[in-house]
Amino acid sequence: MKIAIIGTGRMGKALLKTFYKSYPDSILFSSRSKQKAQEVLEELALNLEVVPLEEALKADIIIPTLWFRDLLPWLQENKEGLKGKILIDITNPFNATFDDFTTAYDTSSAEEVQKIVPQSNVVGAFKNTYWVVFDEPVLQGLKSDIYVTSDDDDARRKVMELLNSLPFRVLDAGMLKNNRYIERMTLLSRELSLKAGNYPRISFNLWGLDHEGLQT
Repeated sequence: MKIAIIGTGRMGKALLKTFYKSYPDSILFSSRSKQKAQEVLEELALNLEVVPLEEALKADIIIPTLWFRDLLPWLQENKEGLKGKILIDITNPFNATFDDFTTAYDTSSAEEVQKIVPQSNVVGAFKNTYWVVFDEPVLQGLKSDIYVTSDDDDARRKVMELLNSLPFRVLDAGMLKNNRYIERMTLLSRELSLKAGNYPRISFNLWGLDHEGLQT
């Protein structure tokens, strides 16, 4: 199974180095800027080559790491190449001041993504995981939680199986509509961490869950 990570920003780099540790032979890395992508590989000292977007879109699982506002037009441009693929959506629809969302309460970025690419299986994940958390996903003895959502049960199961090799606690969070709450939890965590003076090093871990019972 091939995994394509697209983008050179903070989340792109964090996901790339984390997935590479578990799946070094399965990663495809691409970006709108080949030069920036090459610089990222050199910075992280990863034994990979930058591939064209056309090749990256041949992967089984695709993780674009663009901002929500940039992701939507990108999806429109590449929806043909995304047909039949699992698309992991990590976005939150922040406004310009990061104190609210650009979406209404009756939707989420994951649901909006699925509307644009109806022939792809959208899976929400990493929406509460700030880029610095990838460097230390276990803090004070607790693993950072990843909530995995999808309207397709098989796609959700496949992504959970994939993520179980990463140093996080992976939870089945149900349908895409649950991102209406998951994404807004990111706003709450940001506000709390700013008050505490440790932004962006904050993450969620729900107590009282039987982790084994939540696995698929």
